[in-house]
Amino acid sequence: NIEGLVHLLTMSFFPEYCAGDEGKRPMKEEHECVCEGSSCATGNRCMGHQCFSSLAVSAGSMVYQKGCFKVYEQSTMTCKTPPSRDQIVECCHGHLCNLNSTVELPVKELSSYSVTTLAIVIVAPIIVLIVLSTIAILVFRRIHRNQMERLTSRDAEYGTIDGLIASNVGESTLADLLDHSCTSGSGSGLPFLVQRTVARQITLNECVGKGRYGEVWRGQWQGESIAVKIFSSRDEKSWFRETEIYNTVLLRHENILGFIASDMTSRNSSTQLWLITHYHEMGSLYDYLQLSTLDASSCLRMALSIASGLAHLHVEIFGTQGKPAIAHRDLKSKNVLVKKNGQCCIADLGLAVMHFQDTNELDVGNNPKVGTKRYMAPEVLDDSIQMDCFESYKRVDIWALGLVLWEISRRTVSNGIVEDYKPPFHDVVPSDPSFDDMKKVVCVDQQRPNIPNRWFSDPTLTSMAKLMKECWYQNPSARLTALRIKKTLTKIDNSLDKIKTDI
Repeated sequence: NIEGLVHLLTMSFFPEYCAGDEGKRPMKEEHECVCEGSSCATGNRCMGHQCFSSLAVSAGSMVYQKGCFKVYEQSTMTCKTPPSRDQIVECCHGHLCNLNSTVELPVKELSSYSVTTLAIVIVAPIIVLIVLSTIAILVFRRIHRNQMERLTSRDAEYGTIDGLIASNVGESTLADLLDHSCTSGSGSGLPFLVQRTVARQITLNECVGKGRYGEVWRGQWQGESIAVKIFSSRDEKSWFRETEIYNTVLLRHENILGFIASDMTSRNSSTQLWLITHYHEMGSLYDYLQLSTLDASSCLRMALSIASGLAHLHVEIFGTQGKPAIAHRDLKSKNVLVKKNGQCCIADLGLAVMHFQDTNELDVGNNPKVGTKRYMAPEVLDDSIQMDCFESYKRVDIWALGLVLWEISRRTVSNGIVEDYKPPFHDVVPSDPSFDDMKKVVCVDQQRPNIPNRWFSDPTLTSMAKLMKECWYQNPSARLTALRIKKTLTKIDNSLDKIKTDI
């Protein structure tokens, strides 16, 4: 039959298979194997189809074993199992074939990978930091070199020769040099080569003021006191703007701070920005009013001098000895200096804008800073100002002038009474008001500085109160001009002189 034929063929071609109790289980030749470890109950030898050597990790320890597989399926399954990080089995056929066999666990690739990753994570940022630091140093050196090249080229443009500079300056006084610069039509300051020579001959004596811009020092040049405003590096644009304005326009006026020189120089491996001006030992109007009171005459002298300085800034003068119209944009008592003769002069032109009528050019500079929030006009606070109209900037100055006049009037004695110094809006905003604080008070509530009742019993302060109110109109176009304020104050001053004469 068919079944018998299949059995006959199987016996012929596959003698290792035979019929028996196990059905189709293959019959394999047994070998003697070395037996070591817990599985060896008797002796160090065993008989089986295959010999094996194994290594396993158990509870952190290495467990080695040798032995034999007596069950064919067990040997087949186990020997085909690939090694892992925790166990490995090696199988062999033959008499005592596992006698000299050794097994080792494979190297943990993950650990190697982790070490490599850790090295990259630690080393890479250090390398990046070194590269960035190197680039930064090179960039700063390049900038510093460019600045010094600008100075050198500027000197070359004006024919700098050290001996010639010294001979030009010689034993001249500042007054001589400035008078010569004005009559020669070279702007409001000294020629550039003389400016740099003066700057390098200055001795700094003491720091007399600090602010967001940097520091102001009292210095000396050939026995004369001068002021040196040293700008911080982050305020280079303000320094450049003041330098630009002073050197390109005729700003010689008794009520504008006198400019002497400007210099960018390298000192102690850093670039310093100097603006050298006349020195006024009385300090700023803000500091002066803290400690001093005024009479009606002193009040008018100060007010008229500030209005005169602002009127000179605002007006355009045509001709070779002329100047463009200038708006200050940051007028306040801290930017007004008090002179020995009781008059004042306007300082700090770092935010100024210029207007040239013949070309209708508006030069706003390249300084992103804005003015002082406490002195900001309503149209600046609510962003309704016409930024492309020069008249708008002049009207902003007039608003601030009204606030400065209010500060002066508060410290003017009448009938033996005087108020303590306080900044504008001291009673309605914090000491360092935010933009929103000022906007609410000035634009939304439309409040103005308080006028004390005692002012109305004094003719000078009454006139001052009326004048400052005309600087504070919500509508900018309704405010007085600087020239009109100057003329009005002149009339008040004349009437005061007449009263004194009659008495």
